[in-house]
Amino acid sequence: MHDFIQDFISQVQQTTLIEYIAVITGIASVFFSKKENILVYPVGLINTVIYVYISIKGSLFGEASVNFYYTVMSIYGWILWARRDHQHHIVLHITHSSFKEWIHQLLFFTFFYVTIFVALTWAKNAFYANTIPALDAFAAATAFTGMWLMAKKKVESWYWWIATNVTSIPLYFIKGYALTSVYYIILLVLAVFGLAEWKQRARAVRQSSKFDFENQ
Repeated sequence: MHDFIQDFISQVQQTTLIEYIAVITGIASVFFSKKENILVYPVGLINTVIYVYISIKGSLFGEASVNFYYTVMSIYGWILWARRDHQHHIVLHITHSSFKEWIHQLLFFTFFYVTIFVALTWAKNAFYANTIPALDAFAAATAFTGMWLMAKKKVESWYWWIATNVTSIPLYFIKGYALTSVYYIILLVLAVFGLAEWKQRARAVRQSSKFDFENQ
């Protein structure tokens, strides 16, 4: 335990300014997501661009692909969340996934996990011996799925974020990014609260829709 603490302190002391910025903007973006605030996307873009650089530098190519994907999906989600109807009401609301949508997201996850795992295994054998294919691919595939569902305001996105965070905590620590490892612990806590809050919001949307239907 003493060696672990010393290693952690040493890594934190070596943390760069750019990593601090990434951590702060990442926490802020998840907070905005939890509150269903569209600022999740512009703030999140700062985080994702920085982590593309950090992940490539640390040979975490699965995570690099995730953060590049985050960048693209942040623009897509920003557009969806900003949509309004003729009365300037929000068009997209928080809802639960249907059984069919669950099947789609599981297939989505499986496709990306297998694809990234195979690619990283090849990279490990070819030229990047310190790559961790199983963990990196799992963190990447769950994050791909979570981001896709968040853009669509699906409650289940938080389950995938929780899986991503649990996997990323040891993954980044092993690679020497102690502050980022702590960052994912914070994101894990926020994801649990985010799940609870989005469940409440989905329930409110469902009750409101039912009330409107009964009063038509």
